[in-house]
Amino acid sequence: MHKNYVIIGASSGIGLEIAQQLQTAGANIWAYSRHPLPVELEGLNWFALDVLQPDFQLENLPEMVHGLVYCPGSIQLRPFQRISSEDLRKEMEINIVGAFRVIQQVYAALKRSGTGSVLLFSTVAVQTGMPFHAGIAAAKGAIEGLVHALAAEWAPTVRINAIAPSLTDTPLAANLLNTEEKRQNSAQRHPLKRIGTPADMANAALFLLSEQASFITGQVLAVDGGMGKLK
Repeated sequence: MHKNYVIIGASSGIGLEIAQQLQTAGANIWAYSRHPLPVELEGLNWFALDVLQPDFQLENLPEMVHGLVYCPGSIQLRPFQRISSEDLRKEMEINIVGAFRVIQQVYAALKRSGTGSVLLFSTVAVQTGMPFHAGIAAAKGAIEGLVHALAAEWAPTVRINAIAPSLTDTPLAANLLNTEEKRQNSAQRHPLKRIGTPADMANAALFLLSEQASFITGQVLAVDGGMGKLK
């Protein structure tokens, strides 16, 4: 039986790479995003969704979902004193409120599968203090708390984990990587001396979603080139 996966934010970057890897593995995919995917994938169903819209609903969900991936995020780096209430509200809406509401809507279908798995995204900046990251660290810190709470509440029926990347070469990070000097400086800050790629994140994602990770729940996996732990 082909497994069913729901991906929120699948039109670019990490979400698109996960969709492509799952499609290659023979999965059926329900992709939700503001924009259509730039490539056609067999077995993929696309639906328009903006997680910033009030009371959004996931239409046409399958009866049974084996895996859910929530990819929407933000990178708004600025000094703490310049973070407005609206800035903070938007960070929270995209990163934690959207994830919260999506998971609530998909939970019944995840439970029906008997082996449901949820994957969220945090950031290296939650566990490693970084200047100008107060807004995103607060929002993604809430993601990590949600992972721990739901893993306890849902075991043994549904697993939930997160990946905590460092800077990854995606459209979301374009402003931070738009010159060769910026790219080289970012690479040098990582002990492994390179920037993360969507494939790096998708490889870890597929593992955590798979039966190979059936004994793993409530974890935040750092995929950060060593940045979070090494000097």
